[in-house]
Amino acid sequence: MKSFTFLAWILMPLAFCGAAHATNGYFTDGAGTKSEGLAGAGSADPHEVMVIATNPAGLAFVGRRVEAGVGLFSPDRSYSTSSSLANGQGGAFTIGPNDINSGNKLFPMPYVAADWQLDAQDFLGAAFYARGGMNTVWQGGTATFQPGPGAPVTTFPGTYGAGTAGVDLMQAFINVSLAHASIDRKVSVGASAIVAAQRFVARGLANFAPYTQTFAASGGTVMPAALSNAGADMSYGAGASLGVEWRPTPQWGAALAYTSKIYMSKFKKYSDLFAGDGGFDIPANATVGMTFKPTPPVAVSFDVQRIWYSKVSSIGNPIGNLFACPTAGAGGTDLTSCLGGQHGPGFGWRDMTVYKLGLSWDLDADWTGRVGFSHGTQPIPASQTTFNILAPGVIENHVAVGFTHRHGDNGELSFAFTYAPEKTISGANTFDPTQTITLKMHQYIMEFGYAWMP
Repeated sequence: MKSFTFLAWILMPLAFCGAAHATNGYFTDGAGTKSEGLAGAGSADPHEVMVIATNPAGLAFVGRRVEAGVGLFSPDRSYSTSSSLANGQGGAFTIGPNDINSGNKLFPMPYVAADWQLDAQDFLGAAFYARGGMNTVWQGGTATFQPGPGAPVTTFPGTYGAGTAGVDLMQAFINVSLAHASIDRKVSVGASAIVAAQRFVARGLANFAPYTQTFAASGGTVMPAALSNAGADMSYGAGASLGVEWRPTPQWGAALAYTSKIYMSKFKKYSDLFAGDGGFDIPANATVGMTFKPTPPVAVSFDVQRIWYSKVSSIGNPIGNLFACPTAGAGGTDLTSCLGGQHGPGFGWRDMTVYKLGLSWDLDADWTGRVGFSHGTQPIPASQTTFNILAPGVIENHVAVGFTHRHGDNGELSFAFTYAPEKTISGANTFDPTQTITLKMHQYIMEFGYAWMP
């Protein structure tokens, strides 16, 4: 317990050094270095305490361990905008044309975990880990405003005409899990209590002030103070997960787990930006996994994960909701559809299903190798590119490799490397449909982990 607490305090600052769009929307592909080497597969064949971040029932099959690791995450994000055909004809809001790469391209994502066997059938585990969220810095570029046909055309610096634009979302989690195994060790059930913290900053969005609930409700007399460039704000919350694992034979294993929505306190400094007066809960997700071992050294794992982004208003609400706001100029009368309202626009993300396939093999008593591949249709519809310049989580495929080297009687070093090929999506600018916005992203993850077996 002392080792776990010490490592958690050492790694905790890294969790808030920075985070970026992490693979499947903003969920990581794997939890732990071994899982990362399988592209997130292997929930039915766990070999690390970090399995509790996916399925707490796996804790019964891990063995006594203390783990620590860090992933170095490097995303490359860019956006470009075409020329507009509407300038001079009432194109209300045109971005650029711009072609910009985001700043901030290397982020640490640490973890530390440990477990204890309470008796022959009961196990306790705890983990502290960070997960990538959203981080973009768009420097340069311009935006053009024209309120109607024949009206003056005004150009301002920045993606949205208010200087350097971007968001920065960082997340950290503490997970405490219990697992109970049957006497024959063929079935286990587990549960986790999860506490989360989020840190958020938004920049360069001040020109959306007229479309906030605060401004509209005041009849245009009160400018929003909690929309953009308000500094860092914190949010805290809790959730839970349940899981079961079944090993009917030495060759087969199956796992099923569900993690509830994590209900977070509101970002008060950004209550005029996020739907529901600053709400930003963490979506629920579920995982089903299966592992087959044709021979003892070889394991083939297949997992399916479902993430319910659309059930969080600030993530799932489409940008088109804004046109129902009274100040949007489209004849709307619904204050709750303005920015910050319960039905206010968000990123418009769809739910996401991810398929993960991994292969591990024991080369000898000291070495294990891993390869993995995952695929999931990215969550951003083409109609939602305007706001998703801030959060271009468009990655769909991941290719991973990894290994573990055991040394002595109680130590092992693990490594994983993941490459996500470039994915591009294009769609019309919501506020100038004659303009096309294109989002691009590819990324690399290199992760190191070390474990002690007391």
